[in-house]
Amino acid sequence: MDTLSYKTISANRETVKKEWVVVDATDQVLGRLGSKVAKLLRGKYKPNFTPHVDCGDNVIIINADKVRMTGKKWTDRIYLRYTGYPGGQREATPQSILAKPNGADRLVHRVVKGMLPKNKLGAAILKNLYVYAGSEHPHQAQQPRVIDINQYK
Repeated sequence: MDTLSYKTISANRETVKKEWVVVDATDQVLGRLGSKVAKLLRGKYKPNFTPHVDCGDNVIIINADKVRMTGKKWTDRIYLRYTGYPGGQREATPQSILAKPNGADRLVHRVVKGMLPKNKLGAAILKNLYVYAGSEHPHQAQQPRVIDINQYK
């Protein structure tokens, strides 16, 4: 007997409507920007969010080299990585990462990756993120819409 007037809709790969959005990172705090971008990538701002499906948007971040951090985080925060060899633990600060080639891209990717699920879905979602240090990007053919990231919570 089907007496419900509504049904819970579970999104799947065919029913998901993915959009392309552009986010300007100029003068945005890195952590707050990262959490909002992670929610966009995950699809949490959409009414048909489904946890086990990639239902988020494709996000293009421009001006990633102009992000800011509060306090002394540029020098005091430490990111660790391990090479796999004995004594191979390496550390880097956001300032040292930003100084390298493609540093802004790597820094923002690292921040957003830490805010996504640590599984295959998180890895697939991270492929929908495109970060560029300058204001130019090669995705004009996708007709992305520019959004103000400050409007999201």
